Amino acid sequence: MLDETAKGVFTIAATPFLPDGTLDEASLDRMTGFYMEKGATGLTILGMMGEAGKLSADESERVIGKICARADVPVIVGVSAPGFAAIEALSKVAMDKGAAGVMVAPPSTLKTDGQIIGYFKTVAERLGEIPWVLQDFPLVTNVLIDPGVILKIVEDCPTMVMLKHEDWPGLEKISTLRAASDAGARRISILCGSGGQFLLEEMIRGADGAMTGFAYPEMMRDVVRLVSQGDETAARDVFDAYLPLVRYESQPGLGLAVRKYILAKRGAIAHDTVRAPGPKLTAATIAEIETLIARQNARLAALT
Repeated sequence: MLDETAKGVFTIAATPFLPDGTLDEASLDRMTGFYMEKGATGLTILGMMGEAGKLSADESERVIGKICARADVPVIVGVSAPGFAAIEALSKVAMDKGAAGVMVAPPSTLKTDGQIIGYFKTVAERLGEIPWVLQDFPLVTNVLIDPGVILKIVEDCPTMVMLKHEDWPGLEKISTLRAASDAGARRISILCGSGGQFLLEEMIRGADGAMTGFAYPEMMRDVVRLVSQGDETAARDVFDAYLPLVRYESQPGLGLAVRKYILAKRGAIAHDTVRAPGPKLTAATIAEIETLIARQNARLAALT
């Protein structure tokens, strides 16, 4: 079961599709093995970049079952939904199939601190003993969660064991939360997203690792490890080598297609299909990606 000590790299898994848009179940096994081989210490599935909103209930259940059966690491399942009944139902499916916990993002209807606190208190009540992650991603949810509100949720909800930190800018939020836990507040795990764009600084500020889906999980593995070992210079060298491609993959609206192209190129999935509605890469975009990969490989070779 997921708890407050979780750390490392919980890769946000893509959902692979065949060229006709149907679920590619064979690639689910291949992709899970790829992520673990590249250093994932956990997996997060059915997230926003996992195209969860494009899946039927049956497809979601099949994805959960396949990945949980294959993974040798903890699996967190995204269960965000407009209503509590759907959250509760999918959470039960996830835990029955072997998940370690679930992740919930706030709906965009929440406008005040009191509404946010009340919403997540109800989430905790409905989930019972299931450990859960609060996804703080205001750039998508349009819900701004102050550090004091997070600390109140931590105090009220013992089963909230992790924050998926994706605020931007959000480095001061990490510092504030860590200062509070140093002063006696319950310490929760903080794993960071945003495509890994600020992972180095987030680790230095006190994060426990990454929870995002960059197509090179080994970057996150190495940066987390090196910062944890106190070798900030080596961590910066690794991070800098990957940063141009991190930037390119983080483009709003196009990033998932870029990520899937690279995952397919690396053999993690059979096809780079983004289920409709979704973008298709042009020849010019593919050429830019290939240039970035080549230059990245040259920079990495220079480090060895």
